[in-house]
Amino acid sequence: MRFPQTFIDELRRQADIVRVVGDYVTLKKKGANWMACCPFHQEKTPSFSVNPSKDIFYCFGCGKGGSVFNFVMELERVSFPEAVRIVAGKAGVPLPELVEDKKFETRRKEADEVVQLNAWALEFWERQLQDGGAEARAAREYVEGRGLSEETCRTFRLGYAPNSWDALGSYLKSKGAGIGEIERSGLVVKKEQGGYYDRFRGRLIFPVADAQGRAVAFGARAMRPGDEPKYLNSPETAAYTKGRHLFGLSVSRDEIRRKKFAILVEGYLDLIVPFQHGVRNVVASLGTALTPEQAKLLGRFARKVVVNYDGDRAGVKAAKRAIEVLLAEDFEAKVLVLPDGADPDEFIRAHGAEEYSRRRGQAVPHTQFVTEQALAGRDLRNPAQKAEAVEEVLPFVRAVRNAIQRREYFDMTMDTLRVEDPSLRQELWRSVSPRGGAAGAQAPADAQQRSEDVRRKVARSATAAPTVAEQRLLELLVNDPELRDAVLPHVVESDYAELPTESVFRALVTLHAAGRPVDFSTLSELTDGDPLAADLIPLVLMHEPERAEGEATDAFFAEAESCLMTLRLMSYDRRLRELAGEIAAADRAGDAELLGRLVMEDLELKRLRTALQPAGAPVTPAGDTSSSS
Repeated sequence: MRFPQTFIDELRRQADIVRVVGDYVTLKKKGANWMACCPFHQEKTPSFSVNPSKDIFYCFGCGKGGSVFNFVMELERVSFPEAVRIVAGKAGVPLPELVEDKKFETRRKEADEVVQLNAWALEFWERQLQDGGAEARAAREYVEGRGLSEETCRTFRLGYAPNSWDALGSYLKSKGAGIGEIERSGLVVKKEQGGYYDRFRGRLIFPVADAQGRAVAFGARAMRPGDEPKYLNSPETAAYTKGRHLFGLSVSRDEIRRKKFAILVEGYLDLIVPFQHGVRNVVASLGTALTPEQAKLLGRFARKVVVNYDGDRAGVKAAKRAIEVLLAEDFEAKVLVLPDGADPDEFIRAHGAEEYSRRRGQAVPHTQFVTEQALAGRDLRNPAQKAEAVEEVLPFVRAVRNAIQRREYFDMTMDTLRVEDPSLRQELWRSVSPRGGAAGAQAPADAQQRSEDVRRKVARSATAAPTVAEQRLLELLVNDPELRDAVLPHVVESDYAELPTESVFRALVTLHAAGRPVDFSTLSELTDGDPLAADLIPLVLMHEPERAEGEATDAFFAEAESCLMTLRLMSYDRRLRELAGEIAAADRAGDAELLGRLVMEDLELKRLRTALQPAGAPVTPAGDTSSSS
């Protein structure tokens, strides 16, 4: 039993010999080859060479050489079949059964036919763009308008498909292609009544190449007004499966490997324009959501990625999907969102490659991007919105394969989202750990149930009962106009912000400032929609006034002032807890300027808190216990 020869040949083409050898030795590029000190004998001057275009290695010192399989066999001391398994694992290629695979061989032959026809088609289209006369003028003007040089057009082999029903089909027949081959190529569309017509007509052609530079598919942009769709793509063929290739990889792979990270963009020009301006470690996901297969392919060249999709809503959504895929494949991911929703193409043409590279250097870690998106438009003081934010970030924590990193990301996001309850954090941690049932694919019903559980638990935790100090202060102020006049001028918004009773205090302040009566009707009007206020207002109003008419307010003012100071201490403590998380995040991100501002705010708050704390009082302020009513 052995692997089919067709599979071995295909694996040899798909496996990047530089990546495989680079897992064992440190390679440095020298001309067309990669050099290193030989792993098979002792030497100080590198004489071991890898030629990626020929997929071979050779040592000029000891004379050993051969294919990627020979290298693994020699270094790992394994048999040929085992070497095939190792190389397939590194390349992310599934192994066939150890039987003669006639279907595989047939499809391989068809794939080779498609690649050959694609090569002929590309030659034809390239000539049309360069020498196509008046008809190709719109395509040439479009290319020039986007600032693309002739050299760039040649590098990416841009072409033009003439506005003809059979120009390409006739050309392919003249090259000796049979009707069946042409129909299977995806370059034409079969007619119901028989025959076929050219798929791409009157369009600028962008070839999609595999990692070895062979054209396997095409994208085509309309050049005539009103032509739809704007972009037309090749169908799946024996040579092309959607979601398995990255545009531009064949020309950027060496630079990606050299810089040890890739910039992931969306469209053709988002890659071509930066490449022309010297930013060459770029690949494009072909305008689709990044797939696990594309991530595995990219992982052969680098394990760090900066995602730079468009800054609009669709681009942000696609970036989040890409992050989830990259994390599942054990990548280190950062995100670059350019100002004003710009894409890399327009930004570089407007501001230059130097400014783009500067901003790329400021790309934020994926955790920061994801939490910022979760927080956008949400108020963490609102239990339901806080629950939504937590639910949104958990899948990105769950996707992290490394347990230590997963825990670190979990703690960072929980700190940012102010999830402080230890028991809740423990429950949420279990939900993102493999042993908690999060590993592997889940049925939609199970995933939905888990999502609802998260929302319910977070919302319940965030909906705290009023403290004794809150309720007592409201009882005093709501039922005593004279005391209200004396105390409310000393109340500032931060004293009650983020409290469960915030809406009631805000309504009280608003009514007092407007000179309106404080009663059930006016308080309910200004707190409409707050279920806690709906329960609390009748309870507070039912409390009998404690000060007799004409009685001095001194004792009641002192009690109200004590409650207010307790709330103020609580607000300081809340902000200090928030600052602890923000300071840790700024330190991890290396943002020295932000770290300095946060530390100064922390010191000032601690000074204010110490000044407010009564002499001999405990460090933890009173009023932390919930009201029993």
